[in-house]
This record gives sequence, structure tokens and C-alpha cells, in this order.
Amino acid sequence: MKNTLVIDTSTDHTIVGLIVNSKLVKSFAHKDAIGHGEALPKLTNAITTEFSENKIEQIVVGMGPGLFTGLRAGITFARFYAIARQISCIGVCSLDSAAPTAGKFLLVNDAKRREYFYATYENGKRISDLAIGTKQSIENGNQNKIELLIDQRPDPQRMFELAAQNQGNEIFNQPIYLRKPDAYPAPIGVKFRPLNQLDLVNAVGIEKVSYPSDAWSIAQFKSELAGVPKTHYYLAAEINGELVGYAGIFGIDEVADIHTLTVSPKYRRRGIGRELLRRLIDWARTRKMKAMMLEVRIGNDEAIVLYKEQGFSIISQRENYYGPGQTAYVMRKELS
Repeated sequence: MKNTLVIDTSTDHTIVGLIVNSKLVKSFAHKDAIGHGEALPKLTNAITTEFSENKIEQIVVGMGPGLFTGLRAGITFARFYAIARQISCIGVCSLDSAAPTAGKFLLVNDAKRREYFYATYENGKRISDLAIGTKQSIENGNQNKIELLIDQRPDPQRMFELAAQNQGNEIFNQPIYLRKPDAYPAPIGVKFRPLNQLDLVNAVGIEKVSYPSDAWSIAQFKSELAGVPKTHYYLAAEINGELVGYAGIFGIDEVADIHTLTVSPKYRRRGIGRELLRRLIDWARTRKMKAMMLEVRIGNDEAIVLYKEQGFSIISQRENYYGPGQTAYVMRKELS
């Protein structure tokens, strides 16, 4: 049998495994909901360096169901890796490879947005269509009370076996998304650049509109910019020369702290805040931070949803953080 590199990015984990003589000899898994693209080359290099005597002869890649961004990273990497080496690339269903090979189960994996990918399996074989739904809809539809298995990771050995068993039959050539893509393109017509002293009057203007009771002053902005680039990173977003948003982060030791992320009210819901946040995350990763933290006002549901989409979780609360009676959530995202 061919030496096989196995890749899956359908879940929060980036999974890479090596199959030699039909057996899994090594696998790595890295957890980061939006870090698949960064983790894949590192894990692949680690596993192929450790077993350099085993030439890769084919690739098996998980095609989902999964989130658009993660799947796109894994499938694209696998296909280009195969093209560069002129070897075959075989797609299999990630959920199928997570199912136990004995018994009857309803396999349920997190799809974010309070939804789940699911299917019914018996003795390792899928006996229902792949689907997506809320927890309540899945429970309501499980009238036979089949045992639920929740958030099972794809198994590299099982992925290899599915590829071997299904050649010529159920091979997946396209990603299995089951819903609209989760990837968001950078907003059109918006320029992102470093925030500078000339922006501060306009930034304070946005502050006063956005946070009437606790807006930052020019002095506070100057204090933050004084730490750039050693410990701080500040970004500006502009449209036709007009400042429309800004974001800043502080990082030292192992944890980075987002100090501000603000978009002018009339320019919100255009993806500007999401792109600013993505760039802050990239900065923290580049500096090898292990985690990121931020505070967000309870009731700022739009921001909370954005942060959760990007992998932040609520870990605590801070009473009166934004003034009397105004409590903040403390949120954290692991980067390693």
C-alpha cells in the first residue's frame, strides 16, 4: 500500500497523519478554529521530517462537512501538495471517519452558530443523509432515541481506510459545506494602514459618537501609540481618505490584550470590524503569543457575536468596568 499523508481541517483541530504499510505511524493535532492555514505547513513538515525515509505517495483529505474557512485551507493545501509531487489526492467524508465502527450512533459535530453537522451511523456505515441543524431540531428528530456522540474528531487511520474502501465509489471531489460559506472577503474600497498622530482628532470624534460616557482622549491615544511597534500595534481603516475605524492591541510575554476596536457607526456592518480583528489576531500570532484577551460591554451583542465567530470565549465578568452598572465580559482566545 502507498505511504499516505492524511489531512483534515473540518473541525477546530488541524489534523495531519502518516500512514505506512496501511497503519498510522504518527499523527499531530493542533486546536485553533481559524489557524488551520498556519498550522498545516508546520505539522506536515514535522511529520515528514521525522519520517523522511517514507516518501509520500498519495494524500487523503477530509472534505467535510465543516466550516468554509477551515475546509478551504486543508483542501487547497492537500491539492497543491499533490500537484507539486504528481501524486493522487483522494477526498473522503470527515464525519464518516469520526464514526465508531461498531454500534448505532447519531454523530453530532459542532458547526458553530448554534448549529451542528450530523448523521446516523450503524457499524461504521452512514445510514442517513448528512445534515445540519440546531440541537433542539436534532433532539426532536431523534425519535428512536439513538445514542448521541458529540464532537468526535476525524481519525486519520479511518480516513485512510475509507479512501481505500471507496475508490471508484463514494469519493468526494467537492467540499461538503451544507450551508453558505463562513469565509468573509476583505471589505471592498477600504484601506488598512498603521494609525498615526494625524488620525487622532478624527479618532476622538468617532470615540465621542461611539462611547459618549467614556470616550478616549487624544492624550490616551498618544500614550497607546508611544508603545508602537515594540509592545503595541494600532491599525486604521479609511475610505476615500476618511478615517472610519481603528483597532489596537498590546502584547508582552504570552498574552495579548485588545485595547480598542471601533468602527464609525455609519460604516458598520460592512466587514470592517471583522477585518481589523483578523489583523490583530495575525499580529499576535506573528509575535508567538499563546492567547488573546479583551473586554466587551454586556449588551453589545453585535461585537460579542463577532468575537465568538473568531474563537473568543467568555471566561469572566468585570462589574462596573465601563462605569456604574455597566458590566463587561472578559473574553479569551487560545492561539497555541
